[in-house]
Amino acid sequence: MNRVRYFLLRSVQTVVLLWLVLSFIFLLFRLMPGSFADIMLARGADAESVAQFEENWGLNDPLHVQYVNYMTNFVQLDVGTSLQYRVPVLEHVRMRIFNSFILMAPAITVAYLLGSLIGTITGRMRGSNLEKYGIVPIIFVGSFPAFFTAIVLVIVFAGWLDVFPTGGMYTPGTAGRDGSWLAPYLTADFAVHYVLPFTAVLLRYLYLPTLIMRTSVVEVMDQDFLFYHRMTGISRVTEWLHTTKHASLPVITLYPVSMTRAIGGLVFIEVVFNWPGMGFALIDGVLSRDFPVVQFVFFLIAAFVIIANFAVDVVYGFIDPRVSVDGD
Repeated sequence: MNRVRYFLLRSVQTVVLLWLVLSFIFLLFRLMPGSFADIMLARGADAESVAQFEENWGLNDPLHVQYVNYMTNFVQLDVGTSLQYRVPVLEHVRMRIFNSFILMAPAITVAYLLGSLIGTITGRMRGSNLEKYGIVPIIFVGSFPAFFTAIVLVIVFAGWLDVFPTGGMYTPGTAGRDGSWLAPYLTADFAVHYVLPFTAVLLRYLYLPTLIMRTSVVEVMDQDFLFYHRMTGISRVTEWLHTTKHASLPVITLYPVSMTRAIGGLVFIEVVFNWPGMGFALIDGVLSRDFPVVQFVFFLIAAFVIIANFAVDVVYGFIDPRVSVDGD
């Protein structure tokens, strides 16, 4: 019963937290100075056109009326219309969400797999020069901000060596010729553009699983159960498998956390590489005061973090029976 109460409590907390985040974002962007109407005036629109625009979009309504209308529409999956592009926000950001996902998820997954392998090798070779100095370059690269690593990659591989393009997802004019939305992602041109941003994300998040796995392997190797396995005469490969299995639990726990953290860092990487993802849409919306787009992208980022943490709590509830309402 405690476990059921735990899941119910976490579910209620998650829903309430999502509502609070959405309410905060709504109020924040309406209390900030500047609006899309100011952009229109700066571009030469007359006051009558601006007033008509604000009336059509309900910007003159009292704040509480705007809030009720927004929440009602949001529940119906109507998150507004882009003020800049005049298209529904969901339609505007739909493919950008996918673009961010195909960059973030594979890169971080490979970073964790590769980092776990490096951490296992260095942890098993405790006291060697490889264990002492082998992870220094990984830590050095990982200590820099993501955008700095991205800029260095562009300068070296796109500028000096001229091996890869500086940015974008594909060469202009080559996408969507056959009418399929998936076709551009399956071309060699996309793969060439994908290498540098993929590498930037991978290098940024490689050091964390490497350090965690190395430390965990060192701790597991000193535990009694592994000593017992050695006494039974198991092979070296089997011993490695037992060590990796037990040492990987902290890394598995950290994986969804890094996925959520990557959302924030991905904004700068997408800007550097001109990658049309959520981060690029966010910056574009901020510069144009397109607050329906900006507030929805902010909510998506926050919702991803909240839901990922909820998923981790649920998984832990199944793995560890000691988890309960009293013990959370």
